[in-house]
Amino acid sequence: MCGITGIYAFNQIGSFYMVNLAKATDKLSQRGPDGRGTFLDDFVGLGHRRLSIIDTSSQGSQPMKDESGRYVIVFNGEIFNFKELRKKLADKGVSFTSECDTEVLLKLYIHEGKGCLHQLVGFFAFAIYDKQEKTIFLARDRMGIKPLHYFYDEDKFIFSSEMKSLLAYNIPKEIDYESLYSYLQLNYIPAPYSIFKGIHKLEPGHYLFVKKKKLDTGIYYTIPYDREKVAANDTSYDTHKEKLISLMEESVRLRMVSDVPLGAFLSGGIDSSVVVALASRYTDKLNTFSIGYKDESFFDETSYANLVAKKFGTQHTVFSLTNDDLFDHLFATLDYIDEPFADSSALAVNILSRHTAKHVKVALSGDGGDELFAGYNKHLGELRVREGGFAVNMVTMLAPLWKMLPKSRGAFFANRIRQFHRLAEGNKLSAKDRYWKWCGFANESEVSLLLSEKSKANLRYSEYEFFKGNILKHFTANGDLNEVLRSDMDLVLANDMLVKVDMMSMANGLEVRVPFLDHRVVDFAFSLPVSSKINRKIKKRIVQDSFREILPEELYGRPKHGFEIPLLKWTRRELKSLIQDDLLSDKFIEEQQIFNVKEVKRLKQKLYSSDPGDVHARIWGLLVFNYWHKKYMKN
Repeated sequence: MCGITGIYAFNQIGSFYMVNLAKATDKLSQRGPDGRGTFLDDFVGLGHRRLSIIDTSSQGSQPMKDESGRYVIVFNGEIFNFKELRKKLADKGVSFTSECDTEVLLKLYIHEGKGCLHQLVGFFAFAIYDKQEKTIFLARDRMGIKPLHYFYDEDKFIFSSEMKSLLAYNIPKEIDYESLYSYLQLNYIPAPYSIFKGIHKLEPGHYLFVKKKKLDTGIYYTIPYDREKVAANDTSYDTHKEKLISLMEESVRLRMVSDVPLGAFLSGGIDSSVVVALASRYTDKLNTFSIGYKDESFFDETSYANLVAKKFGTQHTVFSLTNDDLFDHLFATLDYIDEPFADSSALAVNILSRHTAKHVKVALSGDGGDELFAGYNKHLGELRVREGGFAVNMVTMLAPLWKMLPKSRGAFFANRIRQFHRLAEGNKLSAKDRYWKWCGFANESEVSLLLSEKSKANLRYSEYEFFKGNILKHFTANGDLNEVLRSDMDLVLANDMLVKVDMMSMANGLEVRVPFLDHRVVDFAFSLPVSSKINRKIKKRIVQDSFREILPEELYGRPKHGFEIPLLKWTRRELKSLIQDDLLSDKFIEEQQIFNVKEVKRLKQKLYSSDPGDVHARIWGLLVFNYWHKKYMKN
């Protein structure tokens, strides 16, 4: 696990930017605190920061060359089947000088070119320079677990694991207003777009080939979902359960390979508990880690995590936090973010990663289970809308009442009214429009009101509609809930959940591995009918049923909680001065000229009203953006 960067200068002008390679490499120091290396050759420069996990010796250092010196690789990630791949290559006469997966990946590419990607089990972002052909080949893993950003103009091609490293090359910084428009709806910016014009994110399952001034992008993997094949699958549910258990056992086993201490996140939910249960079979000293909330008992799940830890004999550590502890880490979290990203649970992941990294360098997590197997409340809401019935019709008929009543995430009944209101509104929309609405915190008209006239003049609505249409491309006229899950994989998982975990774990030099996102598990999940995943009584049905015999019974039949933080309280109390007197003050907004002062005022008034709804999430999105803007644009 590491950070990578590089530059390919197309001419003399582009070569002037190579002087920034060392600075760009050092911007990745938190991702790779164990080592540093650079490579220079005429018009190409590569940089690497190392977090040593497999083969911690100097033989695993990067940038790494092959014996001939023709090929050079910088690699971020882990190839879990590298030993099998190494043996296959050795049987063909290929020799090795190290015990690391980086050398195996390099030799595999040398012998098989881009075809090597189909053989890799793991997660990665890498670049390989061919000194003879003067080309660079880049690729990103199937699910987008590891990030890869790039910038391209007539003089140069630059890439990096993080935006802050890319900006260290002193490239132009111009806000992309289509990306801002989507950010104000979603609170994050989906690939391939970024907050800056000219900076792109390589999408999951894609590769990029650079030769001179030409860039060729290709796709080597897409999730294989075919509704007709799923419908024709007559395999029994019990057989599917056996298959899931087998796939997860193998996925976890592969991810236990490490030359450094390894542990697991344990939230007390089903997914992380499954991972811990399986991981405990391969070691008698599994370290597990949980966060507890002293001041927020409703969101504290440590009692469930403790049950799992006790059952499987793990060495369990609970980090019990107060709201003050959470708030004390707020600005450290915001300072690491180099593109507006307003999933507030990133704060909890940052704290969990920081504490966990004091004990281990690798942690397993249960990420991906909800998107694959329908684990969110919105999935249950979608199912109920599609199936209809008296209850849904009644909730929809009472829409005027829900609109009038106070709605908030901060109290049980107010939150229930908020959910009824969202369900009633969503039931009036098409599946495609409902999905978009439920993924975000604001609709297009609300965002347009929020933007200044200057911002709207810079916004190309046709580009935004193309972007939105691409996200919603999986929806068909007679589709089912699997289309929602397929869209979640592309949008929510790849651009929110995985970004959050990578960013916050790597900020603390911690590698996180995700067994549910082994591509064979993913392929299997999308071969299943909706009925195997969810019904009116149970979410993630096949996951819960497959592992029911080994997990504590107390984990079943309880409400799902995420990594919640007391955001509504903070925006009303601790963050009030920052909102009123600094980042969302009239003066700041007027000088910035991006947002409509009157609309920002209205949102602030709603925040402090008895009916805040989800406005605190929108306020948080604005705070994060303006904190970023003050750091990266005003300075």
